[in-house]
Amino acid sequence: MLTVLIAGAGKSSAHLIDYMLSNAKQKWRVVVMDANPEMVAEKLNGHPKGEAAVIDIMDEQARQQLVKNADIVLSLMPPHLHYLLAKDCLKFKKNLITSSYVSDEIKALDAEARKAGITMMCEMGLDPGIDHMSANAIIHGVQRIAGTIQSFKSYCGGLVAPESDDNPWHYKISWNPRNIVLAGKQGAVWLENGKQHEAKYEQLFSASKKIKVAELGSLSYYPNRDSLKYLELYSLPDIKTFVRATLRHPAFMKGWDLVIKAGLVNEEDKFHADNSSYADWTAKVVGVANDDKLREQFKKKFGADEKEMKQMDWLGLFDNRRINGVGQLSSADILQTLLEERWKMKALDKDMVVMQHQIDYERKGVLVKLTSSMIVTGDNRQYSAMSKTVGLPMAILAKKILLQEISTKNFTGVQIPVMPEVYVPVLKELKKNGIEFIEIID
Repeated sequence: MLTVLIAGAGKSSAHLIDYMLSNAKQKWRVVVMDANPEMVAEKLNGHPKGEAAVIDIMDEQARQQLVKNADIVLSLMPPHLHYLLAKDCLKFKKNLITSSYVSDEIKALDAEARKAGITMMCEMGLDPGIDHMSANAIIHGVQRIAGTIQSFKSYCGGLVAPESDDNPWHYKISWNPRNIVLAGKQGAVWLENGKQHEAKYEQLFSASKKIKVAELGSLSYYPNRDSLKYLELYSLPDIKTFVRATLRHPAFMKGWDLVIKAGLVNEEDKFHADNSSYADWTAKVVGVANDDKLREQFKKKFGADEKEMKQMDWLGLFDNRRINGVGQLSSADILQTLLEERWKMKALDKDMVVMQHQIDYERKGVLVKLTSSMIVTGDNRQYSAMSKTVGLPMAILAKKILLQEISTKNFTGVQIPVMPEVYVPVLKELKKNGIEFIEIID
């Protein structure tokens, strides 16, 4: 019997684990590795094909024994920990699937992975993941009919569903909270009308760029990381406009821009959290006294309007209650404690994932505007839209590799899912699971 090793039993794991268990039958067993026994037990739910491996991923001996015994490894660990599993997979010649961006460390393993004859399929989740597959299905389709693509814009966001939207930020956490705190830190690079644009972190959220999404109205967006590195991977070297962006509610953008300006996302500073309040921290970071004028001083210093101040109030920046943490913490650490508390999804809350591609192409002298949109709504906190759209692409690919329906021989090394051998069957099965794109052509 084959063995599937899933590393990570956090927020995005429920659908992935369920899918691998329900498809196991007499072909494989599913080992779920995580340091938290409660989360593993919750996800396995006593399934006869499931097995818990409660270990610290830094325990090299225990981790490597699990990888050695596995036939394929799927990692939902925080991005910086994928490298540990990647090195193990190299050592024992096991295929690896992750949902995270290709890091420089993993990219450097490409030649060794090719030599070992294994595939490290990264960016196989939602964004990155479904975006690559759905976009390339369109791009390759246009190229097959001799169309010339002039503009490519891709947007994606994990949002709160309207029926669960009950706070002034119009946002709740459905994925890794640390990634939310640090989102945008790398800045962004993109191409627009033939000109390269760059934005630093401090500039990203001040933009008032918006798109319209059917049923939802206007959503704001900010360019996401370095879009230009995908020009070659998408086979679009001569395109004039190319941007990948993240969607948020317009109010979120304004509020988060204020949080950045106030210096509350600093990872480098240190604050002694013991016996200190959130108001103490805010006052120190902003450089004002913690007194009855703290809120007024904050508002004045950053030119905030009352709507933005209500967002700050709701987070609890001016509360004289103790920080949920001890010892020396950075501002990013302290902010995260607030976000995990205030943006927490209730058990029956629903999230929503929105993705939209806007592609302009010319064919036989006619300009065609194609819009392809996907909206997925979660069932509840555990079976969220984020869990579904991150986990199912990984799970479907793993199943098809295990069943030898997809051969990895033609794409060994460090890869992302831009090849038809992967995206055609995976998108087909995603559609059966309610993850479907609707296309409109103007």
